[in-house]
Amino acid sequence: MADRTSLAPIAAMNIALIAHDHRKDAMVALAREFQATLSRHTLMATGTTGGRLRAECGLAVELLLSGPLGGDLQIGARLAVGEVDAVIFLRDPMTPQPHEPDINALVRACDVHDVPCATNGSSARILLAHLAAARPG
Repeated sequence: MADRTSLAPIAAMNIALIAHDHRKDAMVALAREFQATLSRHTLMATGTTGGRLRAECGLAVELLLSGPLGGDLQIGARLAVGEVDAVIFLRDPMTPQPHEPDINALVRACDVHDVPCATNGSSARILLAHLAAARPG
């Protein structure tokens, strides 16, 4: 797992990208802003979000299932075995989600396994700015 505490060289990380429907435009904007940084890492994303990141940002993204169909669970399973180093999950706190238990399980797994999890644009920018400032390892 990558060193998340300093600006020492950081090896390529496995980063999961997830965005609820009303936050997908914000995810695309964030990915455009940090495209150079994200392109140095291995990316995975839930279905529609990943498809948009591929099409609109030109990023190489592994597409998983959409969140409601189990994509959040797929990411959580990978996280639990050390295959995810950071999660950017732009959540929509104003809209009830049919798969809320899966969302809560994923965020809890981040806490249990000490994996950074940015759940809004500001925290995502801080995480990505840190990765941008770090030297590739």
